[in-house]
Order: sequence, then structure tokens, then C-alpha cells
Amino acid sequence: MTDRHQDHDQTAPEPKASAHLLGLGLDGSDGHKRITQAEKFSILGGSQDTHDKMTETLCKTFEDLSSKGKSLEEASREELSDLINKNTPED
Repeated sequence: MTDRHQDHDQTAPEPKASAHLLGLGLDGSDGHKRITQAEKFSILGGSQDTHDKMTETLCKTFEDLSSKGKSLEEASREELSDLINKNTPED
């Protein structure tokens, strides 16, 4: 007969860090509900222009991370902030 009890000295592996960016637009007044979702980001609300700019910004930011061989979880806050600022379209 085999012992079905677990060894209590073993610890469960720590879960991997998970990250997700959220863009929230507050200037929508035309009654449309805009939602864009991707694996690592979600964008909610905003006017058509604001929503489009946030989507473009995050898509380009993830392209830059990918070209550097990094995931969102591997990027520092400073690096992420720099990429978002770089990829934000001008008005």
C-alpha cells in the first residue's frame, strides 16, 4: 500500500508574477461604451479620439517591449513609463 500523505516539508512553488495595464478614459460624452481588451491590457471608456490614442500607445509599447525581448512583468516601472511617454501620440 502506498502512503498518500504529502511531505509537509515541501513548500508550494510561488506563483509567477502577473501584470496587466488598464487605461481608463473619462472624457467620453457621446454615450458609446468603448472597451478594448488584449492579453496584457484593457482600455475602458473615453471619447473615440482618446480611446484610439490609448490603444495605439499600448500597442506600440508592447511592440517595443517585444523587440527588446521583454515581457510586461520583466520591465521596470521606469522603463514602462518611458515607453508609454515615447509612444503617446501628439495632439
